[in-house]
Parts: sequence; C-alpha cells; structure tokens
Amino acid sequence: MTKFINLHTHHYSNLSDVIEVVNQYPWEFDENIPSYSIGIHPWYIDENRLETDLEIIKQKLQLKECLALGECGLDKRIEISIELQISVFKKQLELVMQSNKPIVLHCVAAYDEVIAIKKEMKIKNPMIIHGFSKNEQVAQSLFKNGFYLSFGKYLLRSRNFGTDLEKVFTFAPENQILLETDTIEESIYQVYEKAASVKGISVDEMKAIIFNNFSTVFNPK
Repeated sequence: MTKFINLHTHHYSNLSDVIEVVNQYPWEFDENIPSYSIGIHPWYIDENRLETDLEIIKQKLQLKECLALGECGLDKRIEISIELQISVFKKQLELVMQSNKPIVLHCVAAYDEVIAIKKEMKIKNPMIIHGFSKNEQVAQSLFKNGFYLSFGKYLLRSRNFGTDLEKVFTFAPENQILLETDTIEESIYQVYEKAASVKGISVDEMKAIIFNNFSTVFNPK
C-alpha cells in the first residue's frame, strides 16, 4: 500500500498509513521518534551551545532513523545577523554533504542567498524548501535550480494570502513537489485532498506522485 508522506511535521502522530519526517532539535531530542530530521533552525541559533549542537547533528546523520538535515536555513526577518545564520547554515551543510541525505530548508526572504550557497558549495544532496508560500517567479527560479518545494499550510489557506499559491501549485512540476503539515492542526489527509483538488487529480494519484518523489529524494539509487 502506498503511504501518505508528511515531509515536515513538529507533531509525531504514529499513523500506520503515514510516513512522517518529524522535526527534531539537537538540544531537545526524543529517542522514541522512529524517523526524523535534525538541524539548527535559524531562529534558535545559540552560540553558547553551537559546537555541541553540531556534534549531535553529525552523530545523528549517521543513523538510518535520521532521514534528513533540517530544518535549517536563512531568515532575513529575524534579529540574528544574516552573517551568523549563513555561517551556521554552511557548517550544517558541510556535515550532511558527507552523506546523500536531503536537506529540509527554512527560507524567509533569502532565496537568492540559498541558491548561491547551493552553487558555491556544489551541493548534490536534494534540497527541499518546506512550507513554500511565494509567487510563481520565485518558484520557477527554485525549480530551475533543482530545489524541491513542499506545500502545506499556505496551500490550504491560499485564499487568505496575497500570492495565489494554487496557481503556483498547478504549474509546479510533479517530480519536484512534496506535502507537509508543519505545525498546523489540519491533518496530512486534508493537505492531500486540497493538493489533489488543485491539480485536478484523485487523492490516490497525488499519493503516488508524492510517494515517488519521496522515494527519489530519500532513497536515491
């Protein structure tokens, strides 16, 4: 049976028909979660424990239960300097580049910087922008540069936001999309129903597309 994929969530639900990539932080790690990503979110950079956090990430990335690095990335709308954010981001990328594991990205108003770092560091690991909410132009640039986009909250609530995310999702290449819940109360099933409706296909067809993409990104041949 093809399972639902939840690319990024902060709530472990242990549903038998869902594969979840549960977001974990090195400083509050839960050993009971069977599959997860781990990273330093730019909001929570703490220089006092940075080396410890990086060492924990390095160790966890070697385990099969750890599916990805993240969420990590850049956010220009917070008070932590972008220079420090870039430094911490690059240190995490150096760790994951020793594997073929993907990277779940938090990116706010820093898409050009993330694309530039991908090129500069010659990153071959799949890179996924989680919670995508921007316009067609930004999406096209990211797709062209080999990024995957994960949709969830903003697709469900697209009519409440300035950008028409439904239009973005409609044209999005089927082999570069993933779905998630992040921190929303709605279920992953509701996200799939919305995504299938926007694409004009059945939920089963959407499941097959996302499962295939997940398999490509997380289990590369």
